[in-house]
Amino acid sequence: MTHRGHCPPHQPDDAGTDVAFSALLEDSAEELYENAPCGYLSTLMDGTIAKINGTLLEWLGHRRDEVVGRMRFSDLLTVGGKLYHETHFAPLLHLHGEAKGIALELRTATREKLPVLVTSVVKRGGGGEPLLIRTTIFDARERRSYEQELLRGQRSAEEARKQADADRERLQHALAVLQKSLLPETLPQVPNLRTAAHYHTASPDQLGGDFYDLFPLSDDRWAFFLGDVCGKGPEAAAVTSLTRYTLRAAAMHDPDPIATLTTLNSVLYQRYTGGDTRFCTAIFGTLEPEDGAMRVRLATGGHPPALITRADGGADYLQTPGGMLLGFLANPAFTPAETILRPGDTMLLYTDGLTEARTGPGRTLYGEDALRCLVGELAPVSPEKLITDLTDLLGSFGDGLGDDAALLAIGVPGKTSSPPRG
Repeated sequence: MTHRGHCPPHQPDDAGTDVAFSALLEDSAEELYENAPCGYLSTLMDGTIAKINGTLLEWLGHRRDEVVGRMRFSDLLTVGGKLYHETHFAPLLHLHGEAKGIALELRTATREKLPVLVTSVVKRGGGGEPLLIRTTIFDARERRSYEQELLRGQRSAEEARKQADADRERLQHALAVLQKSLLPETLPQVPNLRTAAHYHTASPDQLGGDFYDLFPLSDDRWAFFLGDVCGKGPEAAAVTSLTRYTLRAAAMHDPDPIATLTTLNSVLYQRYTGGDTRFCTAIFGTLEPEDGAMRVRLATGGHPPALITRADGGADYLQTPGGMLLGFLANPAFTPAETILRPGDTMLLYTDGLTEARTGPGRTLYGEDALRCLVGELAPVSPEKLITDLTDLLGSFGDGLGDDAALLAIGVPGKTSSPPRG
């Protein structure tokens, strides 16, 4: 029987309850991720850290803004850990898409070693393309302590320290020799031209991918280039070597800057079309004498523009808009540019390790505007003086310099300039 005038019995709001419960689950999941008893982090395929949980940050003693987007996973490792990562862990991950239970050592903000067990898995998209790497890290200090107790009678702590130092020195020496082999020993003497170059290594424990060169095309025509290979380590060194020799060979066949960069792009694109994509940025150009001056023709592939200082003072960039990365697309577009270096003018080429350095307490990006202002204040300036001042600048960045930096300055002597010292 219907009871008119009376409200029906109360029914629970199932939809509202589901929403509240879902929100609670989401909050719980995020809290579990941040405060889990193990470390979690996600990185891009080049190793750049995209996400990290609070547990791992606490173990390392880093702030989140110091790590995310600024450091790679390999930057968190000790010297021995980096070497093992390059030679075993990374190839294993690339080959199988996962690496489980690998023993490594992390380096904390206070330079202490943290033994861990690492498991990484490659996350792929719907088409099978690799998107990112998810890594779980377990604290292995108790396990390491037990292992050290077993080994205590076999080797003293002092012997272990000496061995570690010796291993580090050998590794650094090997890296330095290999790095030097990727650069010209000296720059050649060019009539009516002064040149200077410098390579600043951000870390003696890492092999960089910056490069430069200056070489003859004929009796009165010269070519130059400077660039930066993506990534670090032995793989980047292999790409650097391939890039340098390809640019030299291509320039001898057809020295037109766009033709030379197009040849390099084809070589890199065909060579690295698998999962291990490799690309680089580069600026390539030619020099020809012209009525006591030097005509410059160049083009860039995704590289910062050349900075020109004039004899009458000031500095400005030689813009080459639209230049694309080399080795990334099958048919990229490159834009040519031309200028005349007259007596007293100097052209600076550099890699972005210089402009992407972090300065001051706020870790502010140094940037291209600051570089232009500094060089403009120095102008007119010889290549030797310019490189000396910029070398001092790189040294002043300290740990704010997170990447290697290569510098190449080319200038026409002023009327009152003294000849370069041999």
